[in-house]
Amino acid sequence: MNYSTIMVVLLDKRTDAAPRVQEILTRYGCIIGTRIGLHQLNDCSEEGLIILHIGGNDGEVEKLAGELAGVHRVKVQQMKVGFDQ
Repeated sequence: MNYSTIMVVLLDKRTDAAPRVQEILTRYGCIIGTRIGLHQLNDCSEEGLIILHIGGNDGEVEKLAGELAGVHRVKVQQMKVGFDQ
């Protein structure tokens, strides 16, 4: 079965965490197919949300998740979506 990984990264204080998160995402850029960043526009909220579509193997995905989760005030959730061939 082939599957894709969707990862959601929540930054509680995005102006503090964003530089380190960006550095990590750049390092893993070859396995990130899509990246969507969201935050509240009306008050330019400090909470940010990044949605990633990842095409790497399990080891690469876990390393990425671990590095992101290691950043202060960052939470990571992921799910795999499978397709039968």
